[in-house]
Amino acid sequence: MSASETLPDPPFSASHRVGGGADPAPWLARLNAAQREAVEHGAGAGVGEGAAGPLLVIAGAGSGKTSTLAHRVARLIAGGADPGRILLLTFSRRAADEMGRRVHRILGELAATQPWLGGATLAWSGTFHGVGARLLREYAGRIGLDPAFTIHDREDAADLLNLVRHEQGLSAKSRRFPLKGTCLAIYSAAVNNRAPLAEVLQASFPWCAEWESELKQLFRAYVEAKQAQQVLDYDDLLLYWAQMMDEPALAQEVGEMFEHVLVDEYQDTNHLQASILLAMKPDGRGLTVVGDDAQAIYAFRGATVRNILDFPAAFAPPARVVTLERNYRSTQPILAAANAVIGLAAERYAKDLWSDRESSRLPRLVSVKDDADQAAFVVEQALARREDGLKLRQQAVLFRASSHSARLEMELTRRNIPFVKFGGLKFLEAAHVKDVLALLRWAENPRDRIAGFRAIQLLAGIGPKTAGRVLDNVGTAPDGCALLAEQPVPDAAREGWVVFAALVDRLAGRGEAGAARWPAEFELACRWYEAQMPRLYEDAAVRLLDIQQLARIAASYPSRQRFLTELTLDPPSATSDEAGTPLLDEDYLILSTMHSAKGQEWSAVSVLNVVDGCIPSDIATRNAAEIEEERRLLYVAMTRAKDHLDLIAPQRFYVTQQQGLGDRHVYAGRSRFIPNRLLGHFEQASWPPPPPELRGSPASRQAAVDLAAKMRNMWS
Repeated sequence: MSASETLPDPPFSASHRVGGGADPAPWLARLNAAQREAVEHGAGAGVGEGAAGPLLVIAGAGSGKTSTLAHRVARLIAGGADPGRILLLTFSRRAADEMGRRVHRILGELAATQPWLGGATLAWSGTFHGVGARLLREYAGRIGLDPAFTIHDREDAADLLNLVRHEQGLSAKSRRFPLKGTCLAIYSAAVNNRAPLAEVLQASFPWCAEWESELKQLFRAYVEAKQAQQVLDYDDLLLYWAQMMDEPALAQEVGEMFEHVLVDEYQDTNHLQASILLAMKPDGRGLTVVGDDAQAIYAFRGATVRNILDFPAAFAPPARVVTLERNYRSTQPILAAANAVIGLAAERYAKDLWSDRESSRLPRLVSVKDDADQAAFVVEQALARREDGLKLRQQAVLFRASSHSARLEMELTRRNIPFVKFGGLKFLEAAHVKDVLALLRWAENPRDRIAGFRAIQLLAGIGPKTAGRVLDNVGTAPDGCALLAEQPVPDAAREGWVVFAALVDRLAGRGEAGAARWPAEFELACRWYEAQMPRLYEDAAVRLLDIQQLARIAASYPSRQRFLTELTLDPPSATSDEAGTPLLDEDYLILSTMHSAKGQEWSAVSVLNVVDGCIPSDIATRNAAEIEEERRLLYVAMTRAKDHLDLIAPQRFYVTQQQGLGDRHVYAGRSRFIPNRLLGHFEQASWPPPPPELRGSPASRQAAVDLAAKMRNMWS
């Protein structure tokens, strides 16, 4: 090559940084001013100056948060950042996939003038737990883990904890020792909040405080059992990652892997997640977090609103804050009402959502006599809107607790109106799904006792005693599962056992036939399991649909390890998500808890039981922090509505089986989150309306005046 010839700069080199590429303004023109300010934060930094300082984007409901974050990632790459050194953290695999697709589309627009952008992909994009699992496998040898560790979901973790609980003699206590679910909840709270056990017990489990020493003993034995079996539970993925970051050399090494770290839904992070980020980026350079303190509603999962409220002050100088206030979803009257509700919060980032979608229709505050009238009102309104051209699936009914929709579900069923309810059985909690996954997990990690115990008992004629004996035998051998076929089992089960042992050998990569490649090995497991299903379940034909769909999901992953890891960390929310919604009609109404509704939107939203005792829930009023979260929960419910919003307040509930009181009516008052001074933001209505002959008549008006005077005179 002659001296006059030069090679082109490689992609993501200094010449491709901001100032070296095409003018980005045309493709950023679709953003509003605040969005563009967030996207271009640090874009003016000179070559060699490194990443910009920390950025907090307060993204109000419906303000285009996902688009803003995707454009920021694309802007960084277009400015020369190496996509392999960008870490994007979300709270669901679907959100990460959607973000990646948006970034790819944006970069595709720029590829005409910067061709190297067309092939840019995000190598590190996923959930906190998914990225944590990947990093732990990469660093396993340096932190004492087997890279082939398996991951327990919540139910498997509870089963192992229960086994340890029994071995420790705690299940034989004469007094009420906490059951496995409570024990796991206590353990998880202590881990995620990085709080002493005594503090967790006092704050959330006071009735368990007397068992503090026994719980410490149990948790120590639980950790030892996990380490012996080389399994991690859901919380361990963050805990081990955080412990890695407590080692300065490891923290620096991991931090330097990523020039930029971007976090979605930062208000949903817990103490462990915040500590991980601060350890990776102690000065905040290259760190962008996006979220909304007004939508922090997951304290029961360990999330804390303090992370987002305290983020700017965690750095010196403080992080830059950009607020997105323009809403692209709701009408202005709905936003005005929602702003008023959240405006009474004790502590928050000030913002005033606005929209150019004007409307004369105020959200309604509807008073009904009881929950029966509430159900009738919701159904009548849903059908009326359907007649006006608004499909049922564009309408949603939201509620604080799953049980609040019971009367409505009865009414919908009586009228033959199909509905889908979110917040039901989780996909991985379905017994038949857990059966197949247990078989695969045991083949992946023969030391996983919980998976093996379940898988072995799928065979006819084999119960817990035989399964336990087999696990004891194979657990002491260097390659225990290689001896599986030789294990003593009842004679009646011997023939099936030989077939089962050969299957496990094949799944584990042993046997004369050789290892089956993924996903062929999954198909082998499914074929064997499908033969067992008619014996195990009366509704085997229905459950088979889930297994078939699980096979389709498995085929989308490159390996068994990736499949087991990612399905455990980010499962489908319900079996109907995968097997298909049972469409009994061409349309269906959406029912959802408020928590499950976050991130969704519908044209019309009805919120049930907007009364004290339901919102705020009577079990979430122990302190000011809980009450403030309940306020945010109502705000989230209100901001799901695009065009129509009804808040319904029953005057009384019929409560059954009250100890010492029997069946009785309980009277309720309107939620404290809508005091009198906010009523101007709502159209007030009652249902059913009075008969036409009484509406506005002199007699009815005089009756109202007389009643008002009577109420005043009571306090004269």
